[in-house]
Amino acid sequence: MPMRYFRLSDDVHVSGRWYLDDPVDPRGFEVDRWQFESGAPVAMDGHLRVPLYRAGRALDFSVTAVGGAPVVHARVAPIFAELAATDVQLVPVDVEGQSDEFFILNVTRVVKCIDDQASAEVHYWKPEDGRPEKTGNYRAVHGLRIDPSKVGDAKVFRPWGWLVVLLVSEELKKALERVGATGAKFKEV
Repeated sequence: MPMRYFRLSDDVHVSGRWYLDDPVDPRGFEVDRWQFESGAPVAMDGHLRVPLYRAGRALDFSVTAVGGAPVVHARVAPIFAELAATDVQLVPVDVEGQSDEFFILNVTRVVKCIDDQASAEVHYWKPEDGRPEKTGNYRAVHGLRIDPSKVGDAKVFRPWGWLVVLLVSEELKKALERVGATGAKFKEV
């Protein structure tokens, strides 16, 4: 039976939950939040802080406001470190009002695996769109489906050309569910 994969996203329907703002550096300046969606390791100069956009119940998995950087609690970080050590970088962060440890989950693996025919709808950037740096990349992907045969040994990854999505293996999904990770929402791709 082929391996199954899932889109991991922030469950915005958790009652009374918090919402995180974008990370800031030690001086309080916003960091380039998009670097956490590039699929590459990052170098941080100093300890980052994540302010609250709206206070509420802390979650084991959530994403920041605009950039969507995944933030995980220290109780679930080892799951990513153990099952997907070559796919992730855990960047320590202080979350406003929290004494517990949290990490930005920087996914460093990108896999060319989107199945255009099986996905509901895909659109590519074209030269006439006036964004030459994006030409050939996905402009939109609806009803995302991937070709599992192209994933290889990746456990956590972003699909090439559509880096806004975070994908995990069924093994990793089950591990997060076993510990009751709050805030994590899964949809099969």
